[in-house]
Amino acid sequence: MAARIIRHADCRPMPWKNSGGVTTEILAWPSAAGLDAFDWRISMAQVAGGGPFSVFAGIDRTLTVLSGTMQLAAGDAAPVALSPQSQPYAFPGDVGTEAVLIDGPVLDFNVMTRRDRVSHAVERLEFSDPGEIALGQGISLVFVASGAARIGSEAVAAFDTLYSDDGPASLTVAPNGPVSLLKVSIRLI
Repeated sequence: MAARIIRHADCRPMPWKNSGGVTTEILAWPSAAGLDAFDWRISMAQVAGGGPFSVFAGIDRTLTVLSGTMQLAAGDAAPVALSPQSQPYAFPGDVGTEAVLIDGPVLDFNVMTRRDRVSHAVERLEFSDPGEIALGQGISLVFVASGAARIGSEAVAAFDTLYSDDGPASLTVAPNGPVSLLKVSIRLI
């Protein structure tokens, strides 16, 4: 399997849609799409203060906290507490969503897909010993939430991403100590 590596240092920072902060875009499709025209988008955001999230019409989102703790209230759903130990949290991007920070700034990982064209799933994987990651059909990304490892033939560190779009495969993971990974699967509808 040929995986492309996206180094964190090569990702571009850009303002939030609501101008309330800065996000680091890891990858989006189409590649030159703006914030209202992407089919899917993967990013990280530094959240310095609580408040409303940007609204994205027709978008489904999954947020995973990498550091810090927040309470998130999306639409009519009961508020949830999110931390680096929480599972990824999926919610509609077109409902009013409010964040309350619990103990200072939060760094989060976001996956957004246009609901009438694309679907996605995000899974947190923890490795202390060598293991494998199974990738399915379609587009798969493996994001290093913390730690460092060799994944397949690539040495990766925190916030690096491996991208593959060539179908089912298995990647070996050789961690350099505990490593937390986020596996993202993207499927056309």
